[in-house]
Amino acid sequence: MLLRDRLRVPVGEPVDLSSYGTSDIPAGPTDKAAGAEAMTGLAPRLAELQERLYASSTAGDRRRVLLILQGMDTSGKGGTVKHVIGYLNPSGCRVRAFKAPTAEERGHHFLWRIKRSLPGPGEIGIFDRSHYEDVLVARVHELVPRHDLGPRYGQINRFEESLAEDGVTVVKVFLHLSYEEQRARLLARLDNPEKHWKFSSGDIEDRALWPAYQRAYETALERCSTDGAPWYVVPADRKWYRNWAISTLLLEHLEALDPRYPEGDFDVDECRRRLLAT
Repeated sequence: MLLRDRLRVPVGEPVDLSSYGTSDIPAGPTDKAAGAEAMTGLAPRLAELQERLYASSTAGDRRRVLLILQGMDTSGKGGTVKHVIGYLNPSGCRVRAFKAPTAEERGHHFLWRIKRSLPGPGEIGIFDRSHYEDVLVARVHELVPRHDLGPRYGQINRFEESLAEDGVTVVKVFLHLSYEEQRARLLARLDNPEKHWKFSSGDIEDRALWPAYQRAYETALERCSTDGAPWYVVPADRKWYRNWAISTLLLEHLEALDPRYPEGDFDVDECRRRLLAT
């Protein structure tokens, strides 16, 4: 069974995050050393498929991949980006971290800034947070009226459906972190002056809203896991497993696309003869 079949959120079924273990190992390597070895083994294949995807775009193939990372603070969105990008050619990637909307962005529809950041044909896009912030943070902190919030789930589904129709493979990952592990990671940031820039007192305030955030995620996963753009729940307490699982999910989707190098539109033998004559 593919990893994506194990981690996929069932379509149309209620979601209870308490039934998903944050330190589980559903499949794959069983310890950190084995995980590091497995990651090394993934690298050549990931690099090859990325190059083939990029090369195919030069012949008019519009397909591309969008990896969306969502999770509570310290769940490892930034760390995942660093580890995944390490195996890819940066020139074929488009990475965007979505912070609180700017004044300009607030003046537009919530999907406006997302559409401006989508990967082009042949690219792999990685979003650190995404349009889901507008049904997560906006819901928990009541930033928009509830009657305006409800329709956003349908708008997101229609938007992602349009992406699929345009050749975008959407891979949505929820990094499932435990309350206790988040405390440990926040304390580690406080204990290391070099990590203070990553800490905010607001992180402590948000911990008081943990149950509300879990309910908001359950609603988003339940209402926006579709056949064309399913959600995947990745246990995030073990950083090494998180990195392996997301790299494997990306690899499986690239293998399903099976991009091919385009054929040359020139006479190889004639070009070789001319080159040797120079």
